[in-house]
Amino acid sequence: MNLFLPAAIALIAGLLMTRVASRFQLPDVTAYLVAGVLVGPYCLGALGIPGLGFNTMEQVSALDFISTLALGFIAFTIGSEFKLTDLKNTGRKILIIGILEGVITSLVVDIVLLIAQIFLKGTLTAAGAITMGAIAAATAPAATLMVVRQYKAKGAVTDVLLPVVALDDAVGLTVFAVSFGVAQAMSSGAIDVVSIAVEPLLEIVLSLLIGGVLGEVLTQLEKMFHSNRNRMALIVGFVMLTVALAQLEFDIGAIHFEFSSLLVCMALGAIFCNRCPLADEMMDKADKWTSPLFAMFFVISGASLELSVFKSAAVVGIGLLYIIFRCAGKYLGAYIGTTITGCEPKVRKWLGITLFPQAGVALGMSVEVASWGTEGALIRNIVLFGVLVYELFGPVLTKFALTRSGDIQPKPLEVEQRRAKALEARGKK
Repeated sequence: MNLFLPAAIALIAGLLMTRVASRFQLPDVTAYLVAGVLVGPYCLGALGIPGLGFNTMEQVSALDFISTLALGFIAFTIGSEFKLTDLKNTGRKILIIGILEGVITSLVVDIVLLIAQIFLKGTLTAAGAITMGAIAAATAPAATLMVVRQYKAKGAVTDVLLPVVALDDAVGLTVFAVSFGVAQAMSSGAIDVVSIAVEPLLEIVLSLLIGGVLGEVLTQLEKMFHSNRNRMALIVGFVMLTVALAQLEFDIGAIHFEFSSLLVCMALGAIFCNRCPLADEMMDKADKWTSPLFAMFFVISGASLELSVFKSAAVVGIGLLYIIFRCAGKYLGAYIGTTITGCEPKVRKWLGITLFPQAGVALGMSVEVASWGTEGALIRNIVLFGVLVYELFGPVLTKFALTRSGDIQPKPLEVEQRRAKALEARGKK
């Protein structure tokens, strides 16, 4: 398959859609996702005209390597927010908020779906409800980071948001591993302590360890280069290497070893940005390099959303419960966490809303659950439905919350006037 054509379609379609979205003051992330849906197999791609869109899901899946690499760079960027100088003052606060918002979200969704499954008469079991609650804990770092970067958000909410989103991955993986292990035990009647407790802990510890070691190696090798061009190439190479190593998995006896690509890359970014004096400068340059990559990632994500999930009334009904009460859990958990840690009022009020987006990590969990028979397929479709809604509206709500909190400032009047004059002059030509 010629991969250049679908990759070009993804990038160009996403960029063109941002021009439409800007008229409605929508974030670029939403524009990329809408563009992906439009050129995906369920819209323009369904026409079967080569070059007009993704004609099949196989064409979308062929670009998975772009999504994997983009997630690696996103995690690397978010990891750079874990600066020791800042964590000395906020580390305890971030830890409490991150754990509470993830665990409380899971509990809220668990309770609601456990009650709902009583009335659904076999559509969803108690084990499935517990699994859905675990998946609800995950938040999408990619959409959040893109909104922060696009609008250059700075302030009290953003300072808490980025580290919490990074920590959320570890919390979500732990909650999912334990809950899914319990759910499988409920279905089979056998409790596997290794898969419930040992393997999740090993995944987190080993991922952070490998990422940390690679971050130190990157820091030392960076000293050998004196041009920004070569340093940038070195960083790109190391993120690619880290993503590749994170794909490894193996068994030793009864224990299955695997790694979290997000956690490994976060650890890489955290160590590099704490150990390298030029890290901030290099991260600014990396932003320019990765912009097209992130655009393609979100368009591909939009194209991969299966709109066929709307055909099932059960999926839509359970999905609505999942979406509404996951949002309620995120807001409640963040509010309780920020209150306990003494955050200022605007952080307590707006942080929870910025945690609504959900995508990559949750989809990864749903794929693992999908092999769990008929109910696994149902759960995957519900998560797909939720991701479609979260990814389209989550970035908009994140922008709204950051704007209302004052972290996103309007452009200075003189900048807007200068832009208007430039457009007017271009029109006269």
